Amino acid sequence: MAIPSGSGTEVLKRFIKDGQDNTESKAIDGVADHIYTVLSIIVKNQAGSTKEFYIKIAPSAGTQIMILSTSIASGDTFVWNDKFVLTGTDELVVDAETGSDYDIIVSYIDQDWS
Repeated sequence: MAIPSGSGTEVLKRFIKDGQDNTESKAIDGVADHIYTVLSIIVKNQAGSTKEFYIKIAPSAGTQIMILSTSIASGDTFVWNDKFVLTGTDELVVDAETGSDYDIIVSYIDQDWS
C-alpha cells in the first residue's frame, strides 16, 4: 500500500463476539487501502473452568502469526491494551480452546484511504 496523500476517513469501530468456542472469528477482515489501529482487546472467560484463548494475525501474504496464547481462569477478564497496526488485507483472528465460552470486544480505528 502506498503512503496516503489524499483525503480519507477515520472511524472508531468495534467487534463483539458473545460465546467464542473453538471457532476462529475474524475480528478485523482487512480491505485494501485501509489501515487498522487496534486499541484494545477485552476477553471475559464465562466458562466454568480455565481455558486457552488465542489472538492471531494473518498477514496479507502469509501464514497466521500467533501473537497471544494464554489461559484465562473462569470468571476472569484479560485486557490487551498494547496498540498495533494492520494494513490492507491483513486479518485479526480470535480463537479459543474447545469447551470455552469467551466474550470478546475489540476496539479499533479504521482509516479508509480508498
